[in-house]
Amino acid sequence: MFAFRQLLAKVRDVMAGEGDGPSRLARIVVVIAAELDAQVCSIYVRRAGEVLELFATEGLKREAVHVTRLRFGEGLIGKVAATGRPMALADAQKHPSFVYRPETGEEIYHSFLGVPILGYARVIGVLAVQSVDRRTYREDEVEALQTVAMVLGQVVLGGDLVNRQELAPAEDIATMPRRLEGLGLNDGIGIGIAVHHRPWQTIRRFVGDDPQVEHGRLQSAVAEMRVSLDDLVGAAGADAHDDYRDVLESYRMIAADAGWLRRIGDAIDTGLTAEAAVQKTTNEIRARLRQASDPYLSERVHDFEDLASRLLQHLLGGPAAGTMPAPDQGIVLVARNIGPTELLNYQGSREGSREDNRQGIRQGNRLCGLILEEGSMTAHAIIVARALDVPVIGHVRDALARIDPGDPVIVDADRAQVFVHPRDDISAAFIAGQAARMQRQAAYAKARDLPAVTRDGVRIGVHMNAGLLVDLEHLEAYGADGVGLYRTEIPFLVRSEMPVRDVQEQLYRRVMEQVGDKPVIFRTLDVGGDKVLSSWQHGDEENPAMGWRAIRVGLDRPALLRHQLSAMIRAAAGRDLAVMFPMLAHVEEFNAARRLLDKEWRAEAERGGTLPRSVRVGAMVEVPSLLFQLPALLSVADFVSVGTNDLLQFLFACDRGSPQMSERYDPLCPIVLNVLADLVEKCSAASVPITVCGEMSVRPVDAMALIGIGFRALSVPPRGIGPIKMMIRNLNLAGVEDYVRTLRTSNELSVRASLAAFARDHGVII
Repeated sequence: MFAFRQLLAKVRDVMAGEGDGPSRLARIVVVIAAELDAQVCSIYVRRAGEVLELFATEGLKREAVHVTRLRFGEGLIGKVAATGRPMALADAQKHPSFVYRPETGEEIYHSFLGVPILGYARVIGVLAVQSVDRRTYREDEVEALQTVAMVLGQVVLGGDLVNRQELAPAEDIATMPRRLEGLGLNDGIGIGIAVHHRPWQTIRRFVGDDPQVEHGRLQSAVAEMRVSLDDLVGAAGADAHDDYRDVLESYRMIAADAGWLRRIGDAIDTGLTAEAAVQKTTNEIRARLRQASDPYLSERVHDFEDLASRLLQHLLGGPAAGTMPAPDQGIVLVARNIGPTELLNYQGSREGSREDNRQGIRQGNRLCGLILEEGSMTAHAIIVARALDVPVIGHVRDALARIDPGDPVIVDADRAQVFVHPRDDISAAFIAGQAARMQRQAAYAKARDLPAVTRDGVRIGVHMNAGLLVDLEHLEAYGADGVGLYRTEIPFLVRSEMPVRDVQEQLYRRVMEQVGDKPVIFRTLDVGGDKVLSSWQHGDEENPAMGWRAIRVGLDRPALLRHQLSAMIRAAAGRDLAVMFPMLAHVEEFNAARRLLDKEWRAEAERGGTLPRSVRVGAMVEVPSLLFQLPALLSVADFVSVGTNDLLQFLFACDRGSPQMSERYDPLCPIVLNVLADLVEKCSAASVPITVCGEMSVRPVDAMALIGIGFRALSVPPRGIGPIKMMIRNLNLAGVEDYVRTLRTSNELSVRASLAAFARDHGVII
């Protein structure tokens, strides 16, 4: 094993030495190649247009520097950049992604190890080593190169390699009125002065002299952070909004997570300072979770970014992230993304803030709007923003570059648009639009405790999708009938090791305690593919959504699934247990998984444990092949849940994560309605309950169609419960059933417009 700390020390010396960025990179590649016994070390830096340019090399031809360029996804370098994950190959030239560039002279090299250089939550370059011999790189060598890449990120971000403004779009006149578009994440209107949120502290020291000293610094900072989080919870008060308190409580739990802190400690043991270890661990979690196509999972990375930012504040002694003097007008915060506790740093005094928003426009020295370059409905910061009535717009392209600090801004989250330097008449027009919004919110709140019953007396179950303990408080806050989908993979994704059975048992027991008498359905582990665990090495797949994931992983690694099932059985002692298996393509996969459950049930009985009062085992219909085995499936499954996200992308051979394809096929087309109607009819004939837990059920017009073809239970994200219940209570079921039946014979690509017109004509609120 090579001297890891010696490599870090030499890189540190180069970083601290004389010279500009390019000269330091030129010296660093020489050091890395020598220490890793490689003939080649190269550094590629990201340029505008997702292009990687060779900036420094030891071993390749020098004339290739600033000449060789690869796009993201092109060649091995581009693949590392596109995936954000390391790639180690004994014979790179045999890999299907290998691209030969004659100007580099790399045809004599075989082994390859490339790692991403990360900065500001994205790939900003690639560091790679190559050797003539066909060698297999060890885990400690991969770890070493990842650590060096983290240090190199500071050089790339320094500004003397690539102009920081290179990726920013040009504006003809800085103060010219402009309209930007995005995605509305929390309704409302806000007017104020733009403030940029840049949370990360600058780390000056990366290599630690004494690991014990660094462990001590980490422990002290963690203790201080926990106290500050306790203070935030205490400051919220007993009468604070439920969502607000719940998120803070969940942050206290994450801050105490032993797996997260252990990973930071492991990084310290490799020779890093405490602050560098925090950053490295956060980069790794971010890169892994961001690969998940499930937006709920990919958004969980911001929880860890938020906590890491707070931990760095305590380690480095800097001010709270984002804290700055407020302008005289309200603040419109502009950020790439943000965590909930960071958001609270801008809030200042919260007293009266919700009432301020009800008056129309947030005023004074408080947060009145949030603009994000990223963001999603499931982010905890958005939950807090809703609790505080702060309007939010996400996915505003290059917002930090296109909105300068101090710019007057209107946030129109109702229409997902931002006005920079708005005219006076535009400002006046937005103030007049608040009354309708407040009426809608009042109507949702009024319907919270009312049953979801149609006008003609049919009860529809409205359940909630969840994946964190904090989500479960929405059961009462939004009036959900239960949890129709509890995702169990998050504890697996954020830890460096597998959660042992006892840890899982404690988690599932807490879930059941929080839901009380209401039902909860646990989905077994859905990892693999794009949800990569750090606990095992998993090769790249060309089509991860259709690859080794979910039940396929569980059946190939039965110990993993058995431990999870055993934990669920023990957690449900004396209660009703409901489990469903995801990504089933064949009924025999369900039978095999059911046999594992039965085996763990018998084992628990033999050891004298208290068994669940009952157990129901369900199947998720996500793969079209299962539709052709329904008689066999319905003879063994206790219930069925339709995962429309995967089912529809497989049905149309359409990647749901592709921007070019996301709007190409509408779920409200006769093909989908007929497939789902046939499924409902067969489940009804077999007396097997069926529900929908995919995103199709969250939009009221889609949910109306699902109810029209026979679904009597839906499971939706918390944000969808109010609108769905309102739609149901204004719906005459017999009328919509007759109308949807006529639409099923249409050859239209979409019947959405027809359904929306039906709703308007019949007084259904969608």
